[in-house]
Amino acid sequence: MADRPSEERRSGSGEEPSIPDDVWEKFVKDTEAELGSAPKEPSARARMVTERLRQQDARGESPDNWRAGPARPERRRRVRPVLGVLLAAAVAVVAVKPSVIPGDPLGTKDHAAPSVSPLPAETAAPAAPPSPADSETPSFARPFAGSPAERWADGAAGIVLPKATPVGTLSKAQVEQALQQTRTLLVDANLNSATLRGERPATALGVIEPQQTDLLTRLDTALAKPDEKHDPLSMFSRFDPAEVKLVGDVIKTRGRITFKAGEQSSVAVHADYTFVYPVARTDGSKEVTRTIVRRVLDIQMSDPARYKVTPGKITIRRYDRDIGNSACDVYDGYLHPGFTSDTATGAPPTGPTSDPYDRSKGIDDGLTKGCGTASRV
Repeated sequence: MADRPSEERRSGSGEEPSIPDDVWEKFVKDTEAELGSAPKEPSARARMVTERLRQQDARGESPDNWRAGPARPERRRRVRPVLGVLLAAAVAVVAVKPSVIPGDPLGTKDHAAPSVSPLPAETAAPAAPPSPADSETPSFARPFAGSPAERWADGAAGIVLPKATPVGTLSKAQVEQALQQTRTLLVDANLNSATLRGERPATALGVIEPQQTDLLTRLDTALAKPDEKHDPLSMFSRFDPAEVKLVGDVIKTRGRITFKAGEQSSVAVHADYTFVYPVARTDGSKEVTRTIVRRVLDIQMSDPARYKVTPGKITIRRYDRDIGNSACDVYDGYLHPGFTSDTATGAPPTGPTSDPYDRSKGIDDGLTKGCGTASRV
C-alpha cells in the first residue's frame, strides 16, 4: 500500500490541512480497484481528489514530507541508489585507468610529444651527420625537441658493451672486466647526478690504475682547484648548481665501445660517446637549452701475470673531449651553457663552426684550437 502523506499543517503557510483520512482511504481503494480491473470511469470523489492533487502539484504545494506519490513508484527510488553506486564505481575506474574510455576524453595523453622511434645502437662511425630534426624549441615538457638526440638512448642504457672474447693472454672474463670498468668510468664521469653537480667522482677515480700517479694527481688538483691547466672538464661533466639545473632526469647518450689486442699483453679498449644535457637556469626561467659533450677514451688493461699492474684496474692512455654550447675561457671547473636570451659579452668566437651532433668524423678531424661556434644545440 502506498505511503500516506502527513496531515500536519505546513508551518506558517496559512493553508488548510492536507487531505483528510477518509478522503485519502477512499481514493486509495478506488485506485486499487481500478488497477485490478478493466479501465472504468473514476468516481466523482476520486475525480475530486485527483483534481485537488493536480492543482496543489501545479502550485508546488505538495506536503514537504511526502515520501512518495502515485506517480513515483517505489522501485524507482531503489534504482537510483544502485545507479549511483554503479556510476561512482565507473568514475573510480576511469580515475584509475582513463584509457578505458575511447578517445582520451580527459586529455591524459601528451599530445605535445610526438612518437619517435629510437635509433639502433651505434656499431660503427656513421657516414654523415644526423639529418636536421624538427624546428621545435626545447621545453620542460620536451627538453630534446629539435635535437637529433631525441632518438638517442637514455643515459647508461646507451652505453652498450660488445661481447667479450679472449684477447692474447687475457681470458674472456678479463676482457669483460676491462669493458665493464670502462663503462663504469663513463657512467660516473658523465651521468652520475652527484658528479654533475660538482661532487667528487670517487667511483670513476677508483677504477683507474693506482700507478698512474701523475694522472690521478692532476685530476685531484683539477677537482680541488680548477684552472686553465687543471680543468676537470677534460674528464668529467659538471654544472654549477647555483647557476643551472638539469631539466628532467634523462641525459641522451650515443656512441660505441670497441676492443682489440694491445701492446704488452693487453686489451685496448676504445670508447667514443656523446652526451646531451638539457638545462635551464635556476632563477625560474622557462628557457631550456642543451650542452653537448663528446668524449673519446683509449683504455688499456694488461695481463697482471706478465706485468706489474693492479688486477682489475684500467690504464688511461688518452682522454679527449669536444664541448658544444659552453662558455669559453672560463676555468672554474663547470660547464656554462649559453641561452638565447643571454646578452652577448666578450669577444666573439674565433674558431670554426661545427656540428656537435656530428659523429661521422673523429673528435679532432678538421678542428683547430680556440673557441668555435656550435651550429646547433
